[in-house]
Amino acid sequence: MGSGGLRERKKARTREAILREAFRLFRERGYTATTVEQIAEAAEISHATFFRYFPAKEDLISLDRFPPLVEALVVQPAGTPVAVLRGAFRTAFASLSEEEIAAGHAREVFAATVPELVAANIRKSPALIREISENLAHRTGRAVDDPEIRNILGAVFGVVAMAWLRWAQDPELDGPAEIDKALAHLESGLSLPTATTDG
Repeated sequence: MGSGGLRERKKARTREAILREAFRLFRERGYTATTVEQIAEAAEISHATFFRYFPAKEDLISLDRFPPLVEALVVQPAGTPVAVLRGAFRTAFASLSEEEIAAGHAREVFAATVPELVAANIRKSPALIREISENLAHRTGRAVDDPEIRNILGAVFGVVAMAWLRWAQDPELDGPAEIDKALAHLESGLSLPTATTDG
């Protein structure tokens, strides 16, 4: 591995250490009571290093970090918007190790239960949605604020949210596979075969 690859792995380890220690402290002391200085000390880095990775404490919670969806979306081949987004989720999860998926899922579940973190995610979600909208608009030749682009994003993230909720309730579930299955159902048109009964 070249020096560039080693640097990237070192940066990834540092970033993961910051996240791991931050969420440990959040669980022990609460989000509000935990300071950036305490997180930096626990992760054995300087205060300045923390801010090189995360501009603010609330940036530890970011919807576009787990999985790394925006980066995955950029490299997707042409296809229908739902197929492209399904591929992006698959690519994003495939770029993570099992340990990273487990740690990221644990953080996301925790983030969804702390009011301050829920609020931080809500504040951040428009930026994530805007990035994804811009990508889809460029691919389809539509305007970013086209209602049909908005409808597609709403459908995709609604389906993903329901799968994610089930994953949060059952950590033993294969979350990435469940999300892919849900998006495959959406891609097929959400068909629902009529149940048959005997007699």
